[in-house]
Amino acid sequence: MKKGAILQSNYIPWKGYFDIIRKVDVFIFYDDVQYTKRDWRSRNKIKTSVGAQWLTIPCGSDERRLICDVVLNDTTWQKQHWQRIEHSYKKAPFFNQYKPFFEEIYLNQQWSNLSDFNQFVIKKISKELLGINTKFEDSRVYNLQHRKGERIIELLLKAGIDYYVSGPAAKDYITDETFHKENIAIEWMDYSDYPEYNQLYPPFDHYVSIIDLIFNEGSNAINYMKSI
Repeated sequence: MKKGAILQSNYIPWKGYFDIIRKVDVFIFYDDVQYTKRDWRSRNKIKTSVGAQWLTIPCGSDERRLICDVVLNDTTWQKQHWQRIEHSYKKAPFFNQYKPFFEEIYLNQQWSNLSDFNQFVIKKISKELLGINTKFEDSRVYNLQHRKGERIIELLLKAGIDYYVSGPAAKDYITDETFHKENIAIEWMDYSDYPEYNQLYPPFDHYVSIIDLIFNEGSNAINYMKSI
């Protein structure tokens, strides 16, 4: 049985995103769909001394684009985001250990495409910091023809995936029966009951970027995730 997951790439996603990646054999970035502004594609939260705060990549307001076509014309956000991250996490136990890793991403490269940046960072964190060996693919290589729920089925069949792990939000437009008709098993990801870790600036907040967990727990971060 080949387990797979399909998700749009997000900006420095939270730990639940990486849990899905860790849970499957193949993870497919689904970026040839419409971009939505003020969404996880271009923003996420970090923990600060005044609570959770947004980091947002400037992408413009045009929603008549696919995620993979979002051009980043202004690269000044890279330095600004890193400065905010450094200010918020410099007192975290493992910040100095991982500082060079993130400086390479934010300061030593210039990014001109949102999808390229997100996918690069997600793969790099997965492989190099979390030890995840999942195979990554991109939905664009499959030349999909259908729309919405049928498009997911088409992608799963073309990728040879017969066990699909999905985030709970997809229940709004697909049902178990849709997959069973194609002999595809489906598992709905459960994001409840995550263990708390040693986080700066109480009260504890689960819904912040994975970098919060990494800076606070280092190589032990994987033990605060759920999938095995």
